[in-house]
Amino acid sequence: MADEADVIVVGGGLAGLVAATEIADAGKRVIVVDQEGEQSLGGQAFWSFGGLFLVDSPEQRRLRIKDSYDLALQDWIGSAGFDRDEDHWPRRWAEAYVAFAAGEKRGWLRAMGHRIFPVVGWAERGGYDAMGHGNSVPRFHVSWGTGPGIVEPFERRAREAQASGLLSFRFRHRVDALTSSGGAIDGITGAILEPTGVARGESSSRVVTGNFELRAQAVIVASGGIGGNHELVRQNWPKRLGDAPKNMISGVPAHVDGRMIGITEAAGARLINRDRMWHYVEGIRNWGPIWPKHGIRILPGPSSMWFDATGTRLPSPLFPGSDTLGQLQYIMSTGYDYSWFILTQSIIKKEFALSGSEQNPDLTGKSWLMTARRATNKGAPGPVEAFKARGADFIVRNNLADLVTAMNTLSGDNLLKLEYLQRQIEARDREIANPYVKDFQVMSIHNARKYIGDKLIRTAKPHRILDPAHGPLIAVKLNILTRKTLGGFETDLDSRVFGHNGEIIPGLYAAGEAAGFGGGGMHGYRSLEGTFLGGCLFSGRNAGRAAAKAVT
Repeated sequence: MADEADVIVVGGGLAGLVAATEIADAGKRVIVVDQEGEQSLGGQAFWSFGGLFLVDSPEQRRLRIKDSYDLALQDWIGSAGFDRDEDHWPRRWAEAYVAFAAGEKRGWLRAMGHRIFPVVGWAERGGYDAMGHGNSVPRFHVSWGTGPGIVEPFERRAREAQASGLLSFRFRHRVDALTSSGGAIDGITGAILEPTGVARGESSSRVVTGNFELRAQAVIVASGGIGGNHELVRQNWPKRLGDAPKNMISGVPAHVDGRMIGITEAAGARLINRDRMWHYVEGIRNWGPIWPKHGIRILPGPSSMWFDATGTRLPSPLFPGSDTLGQLQYIMSTGYDYSWFILTQSIIKKEFALSGSEQNPDLTGKSWLMTARRATNKGAPGPVEAFKARGADFIVRNNLADLVTAMNTLSGDNLLKLEYLQRQIEARDREIANPYVKDFQVMSIHNARKYIGDKLIRTAKPHRILDPAHGPLIAVKLNILTRKTLGGFETDLDSRVFGHNGEIIPGLYAAGEAAGFGGGGMHGYRSLEGTFLGGCLFSGRNAGRAAAKAVT
């Protein structure tokens, strides 16, 4: 059978689009296969906030942020905690990726029309020593246009390649197996699913209408992770984070099922670090869900008080925005899989953002006027106020006693004691009177407000939680939200996949989340945030360029 293309890319998400466009730019023929319909092109990147990890960028320099490759790599290695024999390639990918983020990444994107919101965010702030987890400086650059703004340049390039005849899409094609000849991967087989008219993100049918077989000189697996498959998440859950949660909500649609990972592993690919994963602890149930168990992540500023299910304040430095996996480990150690924020209207107005393109119509729609209203509106941004009014996990009351009663009613566990919560809140409130304090969270608030970006739009002026002038009081029940797998297929820097025997499998490449964003887990144990989209860009680019160079 003649080859239908030079390269087949499995997955039409960001990594797949980047790989496919690089292949077409090299003058090679490429087919992009995806089990979903055309409306889902762009995958999870479309739904994202569009955050990108950049180092020593013009945006940082304008805000007087002093960053460097050495500082960023120090932060990355301190967060990753590489400690396994199989971390050789993940570490090399990490070093190469940080160099990419400090070098050509921004210019490469900008040449395609990508733009960045001028205020740089400060994610994963850590709170340990200089060699520990966290970003020493703000590095979270939001794409102007959020997720769609990062997808658009590559979708445009893909459509141009399609028009020229170099690229073709095969939507509703579900891969069931990789084929090989002489030890080299040479194609895919699978089922053709019935056409679907569901909206992006909604669950589509799995009714089979036919079968297909495609041949090529190389196959790139860019099929994403397992976050929509809670059974697989629990199966791979690491004991170091405690028992797997009984209740989880989903930050990704159901088609992010990990199915292709199992198929690729069955073909001989080596999957490493499968127990490393990235799930959020600030998940809230979407009042207008698109996919099953649809959850949204709160991107919190530093001021909300955080309590576990029993009403005990989370220990230092596990405050909002500091250490996602540290918070997850602590919460699961309590025997419960939820926690609480308690805050004020003044805090929610300035500090709450919601992750997701659909939750940020101002940034997604590239409206400077709407974006400016974040700073001038009396209330929080419209989507946040909608959750406050309609979200199942939000409680609004005028006094603490009524708030605690409603919190106990919502959880159904009746674990919270008014007197215990009140003592902790009042103790924190006494620290507000002075600019020098011993409460580490209040110190962190003062530190954040030294950065002009946080002071202007991200961190509320310090005030007492129980001050009626800043009310009403708000409680938010926080759920575990599934999102990313950090492990994946072991690859070299050309995204070529290693087999179980430690040898490269000819013709097989992996990119994006399926490859642990590069090497089988370039993040190690923890992410510095803004690095998932960037990992898709970098690994997709490497895979596409290497595959295009290898085929004849």
